[in-house]
Amino acid sequence: MSLTIIGYFTICLLLFFLAIGFQIGISFLITGLVASTLIIGFKPALILIGESMYYSINTPCFVALPLFILMGAFAARGGFAEKAYNGLHKMTAGLPGSLAIATCFASAAFGAISGSSLATAAVFGKLALPEMERYKYKRSLSLGCIASAGTFACMIPPSNLFIIYAMFTDQSVGRLFAAGILPGILTAITYSISIIYRVKKNPELAPEIKSEKKITLSQRIITVKQLAPILSISFIVLGGMYGGIFSPTEAAAVGALLTLIFGIYLRKLNNLKKIKESLRESAQTTAMIFIIIAGSIYLSRTLALTRLPELITTLIVEATIPRIIILVGIFFVYFLLGMIMIPTGIFALTLPIVFPVIIALSYDPIWFGVITIKLSEIAAVTPPVGLNVYALKGVAGKEVPIQEIFSGIWPFIPCDIFVLLLLIIFPKICLFLPNLLFAK
Repeated sequence: MSLTIIGYFTICLLLFFLAIGFQIGISFLITGLVASTLIIGFKPALILIGESMYYSINTPCFVALPLFILMGAFAARGGFAEKAYNGLHKMTAGLPGSLAIATCFASAAFGAISGSSLATAAVFGKLALPEMERYKYKRSLSLGCIASAGTFACMIPPSNLFIIYAMFTDQSVGRLFAAGILPGILTAITYSISIIYRVKKNPELAPEIKSEKKITLSQRIITVKQLAPILSISFIVLGGMYGGIFSPTEAAAVGALLTLIFGIYLRKLNNLKKIKESLRESAQTTAMIFIIIAGSIYLSRTLALTRLPELITTLIVEATIPRIIILVGIFFVYFLLGMIMIPTGIFALTLPIVFPVIIALSYDPIWFGVITIKLSEIAAVTPPVGLNVYALKGVAGKEVPIQEIFSGIWPFIPCDIFVLLLLIIFPKICLFLPNLLFAK
């Protein structure tokens, strides 16, 4: 059996395991073991598994990942979302749909310390949904806003997905973090403009809150202090990274410690039970991601033995197809996979094959990372997976049908597509800050 045929067989076997519902990390490991056994034998294949597991965690990026996950776990239980939401609500008071707009920007602010899209959706489902229902907001607007705004944590640094992308592509975590800032803010602004337009067109979506008229300018400015914990942590973590004081791993450790300290100060993490829950959640999430990463690295090494990625790259580059058509095709594949797989699994499955093609076509790898994260944001709220939707459903209760959340999301999808098109047409939106901070 030729190496190329083994390569195609490997991909088909992987797709079969995924189709029948195998856990994605285990699917990578079993597929890699079968294929590598066919190529080099059973014992060398086992040795290759061990090496892949070792090298998958023997990187600075992987050390930073569990610490940023722990930082997010502390943030989810530390009262930061409540502070951000209350402060930003007063700052946006008087605008049509002010509670929904506050949810958008508070989600972006909370994403700056949580790094978890699911946590953001779940936290604001508990925090913002009852408040919007109290003021008679249409449930479709409330649910759609919370689920969609939760995806900001994918883009706003420190994003766990950027760290995972960096591990697969050997890119700078600092540059990726910087590249996500402007697209994240741009998405929040686009959402807010959409909300204002929709509420002005149909005031029943978000009835006017009369008490907001009494809030003075000085009161709005004073509420900025409620953002102080988030702003302080973000400034120290990101400022320390870009100022050369911290490595990404050190920044993650400092961020986790500061989040714990502020959580205790805010009296939300002042009991051992919540701290233990955060540690347990972080360990479980890290273990899940480790299996996926280790399995995908093992599978990518096996595919490298078959030379299939090299063959695919050569065929695509030498084809007479315009490179923009190839890029659109890759984006379409990511969009389809996003409907059925989690983002970590998509990166693990595609990047070993797709990334060499992107480099060969002379696309910027940092820009491509932002685009893939943006696509994962859209995937996080689209059926049938839509992880943010299910996270929100879990906290919204049985009285909220899953179909109602999905129906509320659709008005926000055009906003995401609009931002995605801007990022594709104007790559400097992504690359301005990385080039400025790293003097390219």
